[in-house]
Amino acid sequence: MSTAFEPLDLAGTKLANRIVMSPMTRSRAYDTVPTPVMAEYYAQRASAGLIITEGIQPSAVGQGYPHTPGLHTDEQVAGWRVVTDAVHEAGGRIFAQLMHSGRIGHPSLLPGDLHPVGASPVRAAGQLYTGEGMTELVTPVELGPADVEATIADFAAAARRAVDAGFDGIELHGANGYLLHQFLADNTNLRDDEWGGSVENRIRFTVEVVRATAEAIGGARVGLRISPFNRYNDIAEETTAELYPALVDAIEPFGLAYLHIGEAGDRALTLELRERFSGVLILNPHTPDGVTGPDHLSLLDEGVADAVSFGALFLANPDLPARLANGGPFNTPDQSTFFGGAEQGYTDYPALTSVNA
Repeated sequence: MSTAFEPLDLAGTKLANRIVMSPMTRSRAYDTVPTPVMAEYYAQRASAGLIITEGIQPSAVGQGYPHTPGLHTDEQVAGWRVVTDAVHEAGGRIFAQLMHSGRIGHPSLLPGDLHPVGASPVRAAGQLYTGEGMTELVTPVELGPADVEATIADFAAAARRAVDAGFDGIELHGANGYLLHQFLADNTNLRDDEWGGSVENRIRFTVEVVRATAEAIGGARVGLRISPFNRYNDIAEETTAELYPALVDAIEPFGLAYLHIGEAGDRALTLELRERFSGVLILNPHTPDGVTGPDHLSLLDEGVADAVSFGALFLANPDLPARLANGGPFNTPDQSTFFGGAEQGYTDYPALTSVNA
């Protein structure tokens, strides 16, 4: 039997197996509040060793897509409590992925006069679905020093709310071109203050968000997702090989629950980061020609990772661990609905399956 079906101790959180449900945007919230269909959806997949939710904005300005949920109001906490109760009643474990979209957003998605923010005022190439069709992305407002500190505090507050909502922990989304990644990357962080310039300064924001959330709820309840070499959302990294080892070394003292790597093609860097990180490594392997599948369980037996995350295959197969154990059969994912369905304009997003599936 593959090690995939052995239990895993996630810094004190006991997982029944090493098959993880990857975070995937579904756009099923109502006015940023989780809905009953979301509780049903996650409970159906509770046989995963760990469920990592869709991206959840830690503040109102952190929303990047229509109908996505937040964790910054009491009403949202109450809505998430229904979800976590359903998952726990079904025997599952669930972490909330905190995702601030940064420059990937649009004013029409935000309340009042809020405007998307970023590490620097650099507009991302491309368009975004806003509910009124595809719309050009806008130039973000650069976060000033006080705004940076306030955003770090927003993450810490959202982490505390996640615990109040019954989550077993949180995952910080430092991948796929969203705010933490925007501070890490050369082309989106043009700052000349303590938050930009050198590798040490560009990792500082992510490190401080990790520190703040670990202090808020304990490092054993915090995971971090990264995606070295990933160019999604118009990201360009010139110092990847130096950047990520420095980042992993900097977060090592916090005793995190796990490091979650979304590979974008470089296994050698994955192996280096595994050596540097003493905790659990979850791997979303590079799959340029498809989605993460049964063959990737061999990565666990080979010791490349401690757990493997599956995205699209979990959408099509809610009982995925049982199907993996039995060798199938597997339903084929309908990638036209990978990010919420054609009716919401997301049919251009299936390319993400190579980095988030």
